[in-house]
Amino acid sequence: MRQRLFNIAGPCIVGEHYLLPALERCPEIARLIEGKQYFVVHAARQSGKTTLLKALAAEINGGTERVALYCSLETVQGLVDPEKGIPAVMRAVDKSVSYHPRLRGFPFATPECVTDFTGGLQRGLTQLCTNLDRPLVVLFDEADCLSDQTLITFLRQLRDGFVNRAEVPFPSSIALVGMRNIRDYKAKIRPDRDTLGSASPFNVITESLTLTNFTQAEIGTLYAQHTAETGQLFAPAAVERAAYWTGGQPWLVNAIARESVEKILGRDWNPPVTGGVIDQAAENLLRRRDTHLDSLYERLKEDRVRRVVEPVITGQEGPNVSLLSDDTQYVLDLGLLCQEQGALLPANPIYAEVILRTLSYDTQMMMLNGIRQVPWIQGGQLDMTGLLRAFQVFWRESSEVWEARYEYREAAPHLILMAFLQRVINGGGQLVREYALGRRRLDVCVAYGGRFYPIELKLWRGPQAREAGLAQLADYCDLCGAREGWLVLFDRTPGHNWDDRITWETRQDAAGRTLHLVGC
Repeated sequence: MRQRLFNIAGPCIVGEHYLLPALERCPEIARLIEGKQYFVVHAARQSGKTTLLKALAAEINGGTERVALYCSLETVQGLVDPEKGIPAVMRAVDKSVSYHPRLRGFPFATPECVTDFTGGLQRGLTQLCTNLDRPLVVLFDEADCLSDQTLITFLRQLRDGFVNRAEVPFPSSIALVGMRNIRDYKAKIRPDRDTLGSASPFNVITESLTLTNFTQAEIGTLYAQHTAETGQLFAPAAVERAAYWTGGQPWLVNAIARESVEKILGRDWNPPVTGGVIDQAAENLLRRRDTHLDSLYERLKEDRVRRVVEPVITGQEGPNVSLLSDDTQYVLDLGLLCQEQGALLPANPIYAEVILRTLSYDTQMMMLNGIRQVPWIQGGQLDMTGLLRAFQVFWRESSEVWEARYEYREAAPHLILMAFLQRVINGGGQLVREYALGRRRLDVCVAYGGRFYPIELKLWRGPQAREAGLAQLADYCDLCGAREGWLVLFDRTPGHNWDDRITWETRQDAAGRTLHLVGC
């Protein structure tokens, strides 16, 4: 038997890749198809949607009750004019029909249908169903590639077919599958809106489903398949660290395992995969920025993503981060952030690092020649006080220039400081970051030489911000097991001069902790 692999490219294939039963991740689908319902399945990129659809189609076609047709609409992306877009949809369906063992040879994209962009798709599906002796289930993958009037025309034909299917044959069940829920499909019904706003005109959908991430137990089950075939053990700590870094995101779960067994351990099945190997694999993925991670950076450039992500970085609540807003739901649907106890968080620690590292990467590289080579690291220890005093000088001299480079203007101070820290400690330390909307700060712990240096980053919002920040810093020191910490307050108040903004105060609190208040 051929050695299976951890898959990071395209849908998983039985016999070639380690995989979990796809249909178990979304069991509600079977009930909806049985009930002849139309529905949406949405989930983040590379989370197993296509694998699910192909497994579903194979299961249906292996039975005798229905016929399933899988069709990807990816090739229709960018065709906003329905006169071009709908014929392209029909060509995609016709291609899928031509390769289907039961539908091959059935009439679909007849000349009359292709020239009728307002109703040809509906007529073609009716022709398919007329020739079948059992109900047809159509699974449209990458449905959110459709946009503008092509999407509207597509949805209206499906809706018309649905409401009249008691008299005119039409698919018994249709699934629209993509990254986004249908409300976020790129269609403009009215000039002042860039989303559908509701399911209309596809208001016949019964439910909108999503794929859940793997649990830690499921990750263990997946990795155990590799152990069964090779004898190479994934230690319990390795499974735990993989669950921590990935949050169960399927592509990341596979990527971190592949990096561990093929790259770090070099396909030597003798040594076990340990928690340390998984940690190194996560760092390698972050540094290499594979296609999946690089695509997240492209999303971060979108205005509607920035409006939600920026307050998460700074910890400041704002008008654009309502959990019910279209922008927030869009970012949640993308899988970039998640909701936990009413707060927005990066969906997993790898995405958290991607957000901050990619947004500050150019700054970090440009700082290479701009930071004076001062021995902040001596004898394996980091002089954090000296480093932050140097940052104050840098900030006073260069902040306006550096801030102007950022689209994330509100978060620019946080990103620039982290780029400064990363530039100094690269190769010898680690930045551990914790952030969440509504806590009004960003926690950064620098780990270097076996010691921890906790730092709180806050925007100045008056004297209360200072006192609240010091209390938060004290708690963070306890969490990091440190007796010394630094609170960096960025004062962006118009009219405040630099002599008022650049300050330093050191306090000893009642518990004996040394807390530094660093004004910038």
